[in-house]
Amino acid sequence: MIIEINKDIEKYQESVAMGLSAKQLVYSILALSSGCLIVFLLYEKIGLTFSCYVAVPIVAPIALCGFYSYNGMGFWEVFTRYVRSIFRDKALAFRSGGYREMRAEIRAKEDAQKRAAARKAKGKKSEKKV
Repeated sequence: MIIEINKDIEKYQESVAMGLSAKQLVYSILALSSGCLIVFLLYEKIGLTFSCYVAVPIVAPIALCGFYSYNGMGFWEVFTRYVRSIFRDKALAFRSGGYREMRAEIRAKEDAQKRAAARKAKGKKSEKKV
């Protein structure tokens, strides 16, 4: 007897009906029922084609709530974070702190190294003369 176990346990989904999880089943029923209701209510007034065009923008987010997942987040969480990133986030500005002081320290170290190298060079020249 062989029992299949998913290698990645975190991605395991228990299927309730027709391979769908409970969340997916509920949201698909909501999407289908709302779509049918919209089409039946608007069919006589604007026709079948236009009633379907009206239903799609309403049904799509409902269906996405049940099926869409990105990094463990549902559709609404991803959508709200995306909207916040567009409208609420401010531009990041770089403010240097202590840049001039750091630059002065680097120059001082370089000058000290040059002086030490010059002393060594003078010391070698004076040894050669003696």
